Amino acid sequence: MDGEDLSKLSEELCKALNLSSAYINVNHSQTGAIQMEQFKPREAKPIIDEIDRVLAQHYGFTAEELDFIINYDIKYRMGRDNGGED
Repeated sequence: MDGEDLSKLSEELCKALNLSSAYINVNHSQTGAIQMEQFKPREAKPIIDEIDRVLAQHYGFTAEELDFIINYDIKYRMGRDNGGED
């Protein structure tokens, strides 16, 4: 794994997350009105996938293992499981 490549990808990820963020105002019962920064990691998914590819190569993951990692969010967190085999 080339540390410079991973460093560059991490910088790209930070930029993408910052570009997709927005401040929202929330009223909390104990603290009152607060402002929070909300990030949208979905918009940075291509960069996250590339980071996963670099790490998978470094750790010697198979193509099947990498595919599982990249598609985990889609299948399990977003409920897009087609009902096929695990």
